[in-house]
Amino acid sequence: MNTDSTDIGSRSTSFFESKFGSQKLMAILRGMTPEATVAMCEIAWNAGITLVEVPIQSDSAVESLRAAVSAGSARGFDVGVGTVLNVEQIDVAVACGATFAVSPGFDSVIAKACATSGLPLLPGVASSSEISRALRMGFVWLKVFPAAQLTSGWIKAQLAPFPQVRFVATGGMDGENALDFLAAGARIIAVGSALSNPLHLAALTDLLASSPARTNG
Repeated sequence: MNTDSTDIGSRSTSFFESKFGSQKLMAILRGMTPEATVAMCEIAWNAGITLVEVPIQSDSAVESLRAAVSAGSARGFDVGVGTVLNVEQIDVAVACGATFAVSPGFDSVIAKACATSGLPLLPGVASSSEISRALRMGFVWLKVFPAAQLTSGWIKAQLAPFPQVRFVATGGMDGENALDFLAAGARIIAVGSALSNPLHLAALTDLLASSPARTNG
């Protein structure tokens, strides 16, 4: 398969178009026990956040992913694997029942492996070059990481040459800066530790309830 083939990312684009829809938030639950992960999943789902990502950077994190997938399946919610850095992690994620994958950067090897396994991928980008490469492979939904350091202005600037891209802002996102990034053009805000802060959680819940839905035009 050619590295630049748009077939590689087509399944991922279709998946995230359908799953994100009018959503504005997704959850990233990192470094918690299986029990704590499921508890945070429930908080996210009850707040209206339908997509949850569980990064796997240790054997214990794999157990947390498996527990989250089981809880999500019972409630009809998708749970994905995060911080995918190698092909072996993709095999683990598929075995756990994850329904999508997220990587911190853009790696064509991981992109092709996810396409082969049928696992939709949300790849990370932090430069115009990475955005261009991702688009050539058919990826339209892209994770901006680290978003807080790149700033909301970076997103606005990148949308000028790449208006077709749907950005998911990840890294340092919370109830205080979410609106700024959405106003700059981010489609989704990915939040982690903010979910355990009552003030940030309240602001994020208000955001879900009050902000107008963005169309995918």
